[in-house]
Amino acid sequence: MANTTNNRPISPHLQIYKLIPTMVMSIVHRITGGALYVGSLLVAWWLIAAASGQAHYDWVNWIFGTIIGKLILLGYTWALLHHMVGGLRHFYWDMGFGYEKSVSTKMAKATLVISLCLTVLVWLIGVVVRF
Repeated sequence: MANTTNNRPISPHLQIYKLIPTMVMSIVHRITGGALYVGSLLVAWWLIAAASGQAHYDWVNWIFGTIIGKLILLGYTWALLHHMVGGLRHFYWDMGFGYEKSVSTKMAKATLVISLCLTVLVWLIGVVVRF
């Protein structure tokens, strides 16, 4: 009996694939989706603290006001906006548009740029409204 497993194709892996923008944005979309779970817990923590009284609310606000807290909030803002823009990109594909390689590559790059710009805009509005 012949060994038929020797002629089977080998599944490609990341050392064979060349990273392209659409692949990277797909991976980042999944990562930001996971990060939103943790960020949602932070939002829930803040809401529970607000409902628990002034002392708890002030303590949570103090934590979010530290440098590390602000970096976490900045990352959550970017993850939320990046995931939203990536979702709009997927919605566009669901409608049957943007499958051409040049269009999908431009959309992948635009996803990153738009999400970063929106994050800066949201934080600038937050700073202006605060003062």
